[in-house]
Amino acid sequence: MADSVNPEEVPENDPVVNPAGSADGDALSQAEDILNGVEVPAEDAVAQGAAADDAAELKNDLLRLQAEYVNYRKRVERDRAVAGQMAVIGVLNSLLPVLDGIDAGRAHGDIVDGPFAAIASKLEAALATYGLEKIDATGVPFDPTVHEALIQQPSAEVEIDTVSQVLRNGYKSGERILRAAQVIVAVPE
Repeated sequence: MADSVNPEEVPENDPVVNPAGSADGDALSQAEDILNGVEVPAEDAVAQGAAADDAAELKNDLLRLQAEYVNYRKRVERDRAVAGQMAVIGVLNSLLPVLDGIDAGRAHGDIVDGPFAAIASKLEAALATYGLEKIDATGVPFDPTVHEALIQQPSAEVEIDTVSQVLRNGYKSGERILRAAQVIVAVPE
């Protein structure tokens, strides 16, 4: 029984490792702390050079692994944000025909007052919270990135190509064009 160790006689210089891990950091930082805290006894001095090389290599591997994990986490967060934006854009695109119907109803005077007008306004307000915006079109210079010219009309009143009438509204979400506005363009004579 001379080889048994009394649990009360644990030397003070022995490292104590908590197997459950501490709440202070993640597993990679804990492993790095353990590697940095390893001391080589004097009798192992012959193997100390090889052990130091191994420890340095393990430390570099841990740092590389930690960097890969951080990059992976950032990439996943970025991909989630893009997937969320694409889902919102898909829903907005599917509701554009509904907005066209509302615009046609307003143009014919069918949606002026009453419950349908209130519902249409609420729908447009709800879609605006998700970033849907109408593209300003009438009286602005023609921009082929946001306007689709269906008809050109010569006009003496304009000096540059200008949108004179909107045939179908265009929409955008942020900087992304969901649908170009279909317009009649007044061109200089």
